[in-house]
Amino acid sequence: MPNFTDDIRTVSGVSERRAALYGKIGIKTAGDLLTHYPRGYIDFSSPIEINRAEVGEYAVIRAAVAKKLAPFFGKSAVYKLLLTDENGAIICTFFNSEYNFNRLVVNKEYIFYGKIGGNVLQKEIINPLFITPDDPNKLAPKYRLTAGLTNGIVSANARCALAAVKGGEPADLPERIRRDYSLIDVKSALEKIHFPASAEDYKTARRGLVFKELLVLQLGLAMVKARNRKLTGAAMPGRDIRAFYGNLPFKPTRAQLRAVDECVADMKKRVPMNRLLQGDVGSGKTAVAAALAYYAYLGGFQTALMVPTEILANQHYKTFQEFLTPLGVKTVLLTGGLSAAEKKLSRSEIKSGEAAVAVGTHALIQSGTEFGALGLVITDEQHRFGVGQRSKLISKGDNPHTLVISATPIPRTLGLIIYGDLDISVLDEMPKGRLPVKTYCVDTSFRERLYKFIIKRVGEGGQAYIVCPLIEESAANEKASAVNYYGELRETWLSGVPTALLHGRMKQPEKDGVMADFKSGKTKVLVSTTVIEVGVDVPDAVIMLIENAEQFGLSQLHQLRGRVGRGKEQSYCILVTDNCSPYTKARTDAMTRTTDGFEIADEDLKLRGPGDFFGQRQHGLPVLKIADMSEDAEILEETRKLAKSVIDGDPELTSPGNAGLKALVAELFKESSEYGYN
Repeated sequence: MPNFTDDIRTVSGVSERRAALYGKIGIKTAGDLLTHYPRGYIDFSSPIEINRAEVGEYAVIRAAVAKKLAPFFGKSAVYKLLLTDENGAIICTFFNSEYNFNRLVVNKEYIFYGKIGGNVLQKEIINPLFITPDDPNKLAPKYRLTAGLTNGIVSANARCALAAVKGGEPADLPERIRRDYSLIDVKSALEKIHFPASAEDYKTARRGLVFKELLVLQLGLAMVKARNRKLTGAAMPGRDIRAFYGNLPFKPTRAQLRAVDECVADMKKRVPMNRLLQGDVGSGKTAVAAALAYYAYLGGFQTALMVPTEILANQHYKTFQEFLTPLGVKTVLLTGGLSAAEKKLSRSEIKSGEAAVAVGTHALIQSGTEFGALGLVITDEQHRFGVGQRSKLISKGDNPHTLVISATPIPRTLGLIIYGDLDISVLDEMPKGRLPVKTYCVDTSFRERLYKFIIKRVGEGGQAYIVCPLIEESAANEKASAVNYYGELRETWLSGVPTALLHGRMKQPEKDGVMADFKSGKTKVLVSTTVIEVGVDVPDAVIMLIENAEQFGLSQLHQLRGRVGRGKEQSYCILVTDNCSPYTKARTDAMTRTTDGFEIADEDLKLRGPGDFFGQRQHGLPVLKIADMSEDAEILEETRKLAKSVIDGDPELTSPGNAGLKALVAELFKESSEYGYN
């Protein structure tokens, strides 16, 4: 009798060969198999007549086996049967499946599901799934598969595992929680999710499993947040920062003032701030970061700002100098591109405390970099760093305050998961005077007009990005490629315009050089893949032309659009696609309708689900197996409140009544070492 944690080969019907196939999709134990949830169901409850089944479509039909034909043995073994109902006939064909051929009995009725082939004169159903009319399970599960595994095989193995598993499964939710929230036990939920007798069965099972998954995840994140409440060595008493606002070349927005106030309130406390600053492109996140660096400086502490690339480091360094130097705050730069002498000087000034602000790349976390009194750690575009890298920087101070900055708007529901261990401040207001980027969607027949428009705007002092989905063209893919596109434009339309190429296979110094030339205005048109750096500020860039726009995610399109519209001139984003599918139209309609990144993010979540929406794996978070943030917002909120209540009363889940919950958290986070549960 296998346990939940036993090898998949202990399940009846799983051979060595089949175990290897399961391994390809991450299934190694009996428990993995039972938590490999169906991604959908075939509904056998409403079959149609054979004459209504359309060629080329999948259909569910009810028919009797009229006759078995002689098998044909060639490269494949082909087994055929004649199926009939009152109004028609259809050939049923199985390839290499004598087992299914033998299971079907002549003169007996079955319900079949499969793709209809053949033609209107002689239809054929190929490799169908089938059940008997008296089968109580009219919803047959469909699973994520790999070559060699079928829905029938996985379903049969799951049934064996359910019948055989006697113990070792992770603890269930405590009975008090199941009772208060009307949840069925986990064993019943697993049975009903794989073999629901009705839609109601499925809903009940799914609610129980989603609730459990989200509660355990949020308990783990709440424990992280509770553990972070250690005393900080950088508690900062109240300081007046009106001088900072007075030195700004613009008036801060209400959203910026609110975000600064929220962060300052945290930085006054005896526990470290752990906050996310989230805002759309151009909402003024850098100014908020600089205000907090000034507040830390007044309290006698240093600030470290770590960014993913040298271009961004140089850009932030100049901005911080502009904001802080007049106030007597020294900012230094530390990147790998500096000379040995420059690095030595920067490190010396950081260690002595002469430099109050250090802006840099990964050089900040190297062993040779020491801080005199690090009180505030800021990471920009945090998803580009591993959690361990942020921890290394934090370790250079005495539990300093931390601020994570992201220019990637994400829906609030998903934010609660991805940033569950952080408090969140949102910049939901744009500075006055910034013109929204005008967005249009056109087909390829407009290309000549688009090139003329680019040439006209470049002649007026503007710059343009042209983004392609591929680096090089291949015979198998006709989508626009950056290399071919660049070569063609240089010889034709843009032969007289300074144009450069940027793509991911270039070495970093080469990329930096290309971006530096574009940023300085030496290059007027940049043909690129999506490697254009988030946050790079080129005020004269007024056109973003995106080829094969259907190839990009909605949030990705919005991020690309954010590369323009940073100056005083009207900017344009033009999406080029010949794709007319409803999915593409829904995305391009959203892009032309709004420039609000949060609205875009919500639309993106609705259209494609959470998936790897914001690189959850980079955050070390466990992958959710059944919960869907776009569908389960209500359960997410329920479990968030419950997790907070449980952790407030028992931060480490040490009470006997919470032992099961602690085991569940440890199991879910066992591969997430940065969260400290393994």
